[in-house]
Amino acid sequence: MTPKDLEQRPIAELTPYARNSRTHSEAQVAQIAASITEFGFTNPVLVDAEGGIIAGHGRVLAAQSLGLETVPVLVLDHLSEAQRRAYVIADNKLALNAGWDDDALRAEIEALSEGGYDLDLIGFDAGEMADLLTPWNSDIHDDVGDSEVQTIAVRVVVTLAPEMADRHAEAVETIKTALATTKLDATVK
Repeated sequence: MTPKDLEQRPIAELTPYARNSRTHSEAQVAQIAASITEFGFTNPVLVDAEGGIIAGHGRVLAAQSLGLETVPVLVLDHLSEAQRRAYVIADNKLALNAGWDDDALRAEIEALSEGGYDLDLIGFDAGEMADLLTPWNSDIHDDVGDSEVQTIAVRVVVTLAPEMADRHAEAVETIKTALATTKLDATVK
């Protein structure tokens, strides 16, 4: 792909794929919109020759929320019908299969934070950010004798889906029950 392969198309001329299995919450569309505002439209919408969206449904929704009339597109007119349908799925799933180097990610986030950068723009929620910035303490020694007691603090973050928020008390009780069956002296707040 080269910049000359990109073209601007009116959003009104694009057709979402009716069988798209990827969903976009309002919150995620808002994140994409914030990303477009901050970084520009860095990832074009992939379309077929007729303007059917292959990849970029969320970007189109975000562009609409920003009041944009056109978006950059890349036409993939070389795909067969089966390839197009498969790529709609593959484009989303393959990215999910990647992992993170937590140490490198933590260093980058800390550097951005120290520089005053708005970390809300990078896509991690508050619980994920807390997990990243307070890593598990792996410096626990195995040579503790029976007469010694070692105290470690373990922080557990439980994130409930919005539709489960009313079940917070039940989740806390489940955690207390699970910890009671261990040999840990635990306090749950």
